Amino acid sequence: MVHTGYNPALVALSIGLSIFASYTALDLGARIRGPVPGARWPWVAGAALAMGGGIWSMHFVGMLAFEMGLPAAYDLGLTLLSLLIAIAFTGAAFLWAAYQGEGLAGLLIAGPLMGLGVAAMHYTGMAALQTSGRLAYSVPVVALSVAIAVTAATAALWLAFRQHGVRQKLAAASIMGLAVAGMHYTGMAAATITASEAGAHAAHAGLVPQRQENLALYVAGATFLILFLAMLASSIDQQRVQRELLASEARFRAAVQAVRGVLWTNDATGRMLGDQPGWSAITGQAREAYQGFGWADAVHPDDQQESVDRWNETVRARRTFVHEHRVRCHDGTWRHFAIRAVPVLDDRGEVREWVGVHTDITEQRQAEADLRESNEEIQRYAYIVSHDLRSPLVNVMGFTSELEATRLEIRAALDGHPQAERIDADFGEALGFIKAAVNRMEGLIAAILKLSREGRRQFMPEPLDMTVLLRSVVDAQRHQVEAAGAAVTIADDLPSIVADRLAVEQIFGNLLDNAIKYLDPARPGRVTVTARPAGARGVCFSVTDNGRGIAERDHGRVFELFRRSGAQDRPGEGIGLAHVKALIRSFGGRIDITSKLGEGTTFNVTLPHGASTADLEDREPAPLAAE
Repeated sequence: MVHTGYNPALVALSIGLSIFASYTALDLGARIRGPVPGARWPWVAGAALAMGGGIWSMHFVGMLAFEMGLPAAYDLGLTLLSLLIAIAFTGAAFLWAAYQGEGLAGLLIAGPLMGLGVAAMHYTGMAALQTSGRLAYSVPVVALSVAIAVTAATAALWLAFRQHGVRQKLAAASIMGLAVAGMHYTGMAAATITASEAGAHAAHAGLVPQRQENLALYVAGATFLILFLAMLASSIDQQRVQRELLASEARFRAAVQAVRGVLWTNDATGRMLGDQPGWSAITGQAREAYQGFGWADAVHPDDQQESVDRWNETVRARRTFVHEHRVRCHDGTWRHFAIRAVPVLDDRGEVREWVGVHTDITEQRQAEADLRESNEEIQRYAYIVSHDLRSPLVNVMGFTSELEATRLEIRAALDGHPQAERIDADFGEALGFIKAAVNRMEGLIAAILKLSREGRRQFMPEPLDMTVLLRSVVDAQRHQVEAAGAAVTIADDLPSIVADRLAVEQIFGNLLDNAIKYLDPARPGRVTVTARPAGARGVCFSVTDNGRGIAERDHGRVFELFRRSGAQDRPGEGIGLAHVKALIRSFGGRIDITSKLGEGTTFNVTLPHGASTADLEDREPAPLAAE
């Protein structure tokens, strides 16, 4: 047996190499795990070189620290092979973990792979040892060293792929470095060297320690240089990441400014700390003024307490803060701001800070106030107009009653006259049209009054016989029909629907009025209304005429408010079709147009068969209008 020992300085150097290599590998491994641009293989190669080369250097220096009193040399081929084994196995393990994730399944493959590679490197390096003594191993201790290698490698990968700061990384590197060194020296303890020629090389043995120390320093220096270059590359990449973060922050601040907002941050307890240039820019408060809850001094007195209370409640609940209040700006004016703040959590799920944005919505709130005032003015005007319309309508109804009495007197006076029945029929028909028009006007006035009171139009669905309803609409427009010399045909088999009567009368009254208005006087005019099924629950009504037609470029624009197409030689303001489309949309239907100049126009109105009162009231209300 050969008396053996260790050089303390070289042992310390080997442990230092192991810790430094572990720290470098942890740093590079974190970049493999993180979202790095481009390919990952350069970082995998760097981590493999740092970890594998560092472990090999630690092993080689540890071997040189071994004092066995015999001359020793190392086989160059086997020594290089041990280095390649360390780098290859370490790289394969990092690569597997990088692409398979940091889950348990990935670690259970990558960890043993790296551990077996470390063990193979160690015992290949031991095989490179050339000495006159015989080398033997204790199988239990060898197994223990392999187990330590696998455990240390698995722990190394687990630590490398975790989020950690500098302190945690230093602690992890120390633990991993000591574990790797422990594996090496356990493996060395498994070896037993027996001298074949006792004392034969005593003179030469005295020179070995000095040579070992020099060689160890060379290996350590080269390794430290490699690890330093790896750390330098990591530092350069860290600077790139920092620049990207600064650029991202600048873009974020620019985006906040683009929406007239300012960015601010509070600590985990909800207090404003540090420099807040955005808040200071809008309020003019100095840093000493807005610190803590001093920012509340810039909030309007009527909004101040509610803002503080709601902010404290949000901080306790750790939820998103959404609020509005008025802030005194640096020029002394009060402006409305919308606030949204979210908690930023650390890796333990604890609130690290709050990031919020104040967005100036003063113009928006002013526009809403102006719109409310405008709507109130429109409602007042609609109420006054509808009220004033009733006066002449009452007079018309009065005169209609007088005409009805006059009709009775004329019928009595002409009793027996050959033309008495015709005159009485014509008189009665005219009075019927007047009464129908007055009733329709009363319905519109009532709807306007209701709209002015409630702010929205309410629909009252009822079953409608569309053939009867549309013929009554045509009867109300008989004067225009006869003046145009047109023929209006309503199909006998129009299906019934459930809808608001007044709204349906407005829809088809406007369509029929337009069709009659724009017939070509040079040829006999025809207007027809037909229907066909449209899906399982709908019906499509078609209003077709052979009038002037509409140019294709104007098909979409005819439904715009105050938009008219073609020759402007007919009365109208471009309201009717826009109103028709709004009403149809309120029913959940649609309207389409097919038309050619000189050939005529077809409006296709698709409506549901039936709709409940709730269905109609839930839809966007249509304006009340008639052309």
